[in-house]
Amino acid sequence: MCVGVMGTALASPLYPLYQELWHLKPSDITAIFTVYMFGALTSLLFLGRLTNRFGFLPILRAGLILVTLGVLLSMLAWSTAAFVVSRLAIGLASGMITTSASIGLTQLDGRGDMKRTALVTTFAMTLGFGLGPLVGGLIAQWAPAPLFSAYLPSLLLGLMSIYALFRMRLPGAAPLAPPAPGRGLAQWLPSLTLPPRALRRPFWIGCMGAFSAFGMFSLYASLAPSFMRDILPWHGPALSGMSISMILFLSSSVQLLARRVRNKTSAVLGLGALTLCNLLLILTTYTESTPLFMLSVLTTAFGHGLTNLAGMSLVGKVATPGNRAGLLSSYLIVGYLGTIVPILGIGRLSDHFGLHTAIVIFCAVMALLTGTLAAAAHATPEVKPQAG
Repeated sequence: MCVGVMGTALASPLYPLYQELWHLKPSDITAIFTVYMFGALTSLLFLGRLTNRFGFLPILRAGLILVTLGVLLSMLAWSTAAFVVSRLAIGLASGMITTSASIGLTQLDGRGDMKRTALVTTFAMTLGFGLGPLVGGLIAQWAPAPLFSAYLPSLLLGLMSIYALFRMRLPGAAPLAPPAPGRGLAQWLPSLTLPPRALRRPFWIGCMGAFSAFGMFSLYASLAPSFMRDILPWHGPALSGMSISMILFLSSSVQLLARRVRNKTSAVLGLGALTLCNLLLILTTYTESTPLFMLSVLTTAFGHGLTNLAGMSLVGKVATPGNRAGLLSSYLIVGYLGTIVPILGIGRLSDHFGLHTAIVIFCAVMALLTGTLAAAAHATPEVKPQAG
């Protein structure tokens, strides 16, 4: 999972270089970024149930092959269109990898500890997302041919992981869900899986928390390199890659430290931190203060880690073996929508009103949303694990 998602955020610190090479507008950058998310969303909608039907290992292998091919195409991209196709392939693979690897970790955990499984899942995902822009940014800053060489580590690790997965043998046959009652095209149509009605309020709070956390990370990943170039005295692929990675590495650390914290507490604190980071980012746009920017990065990492840990743990609590893949896909679909809808909006706003004004509007809306969610999470009782 870690290697598979490494290639997804790898291009983030490289966007200013692509912008200069192909004369792209901010809305073009956000559109390219969201193509990946559309691919991931499509994968979750149409392919999310494949893991239940065929087992996690074949789907994980297929996803890793596809993401490696996408990284190779990114490295060789000769035009905007070729790069867009590569991002779409990486997005499709990302949805397959995250769902199948998460289900695989759950099936291989003999102790049935959903909190531990959620921690391992979110930690591996966050670590992989963080390694991509860090390695890519450092190589792009100092290595020759940065739009080629930055992809080499991810490509090599992908090839090694593919080899390892085909050598892998499971300790026992993983249980497969019974075939869906639909036949032919019907079984491939998109559908959202929801928990029982009594559990939908906390489930939707968790989903919207993921929407907010994914949206904030996407702001940094898609536009922060250009934004930082305007407000900070130093800039470049290495700095933007390190700032993006810092959010994710600190998020992973927060998840490890908070593994024994109650879900409700994690959700309230995480959503509160996301509210604060948006307010700090608004202040940063007006003051151009480096300390304020760094503080906003730290609070974003804190909120991202706690919110995602709470959301994944909640999915583990409300799911049963028969609907776990569907619930996880539904949760991730809402999260990925958080990376698509707001970021497309901010790209359009920046074309008409400027990047600073667009970021202020984005952060004001997100602060209102996360503040409301924090209050709703505080008023919602703690969820107990479901039987089955």
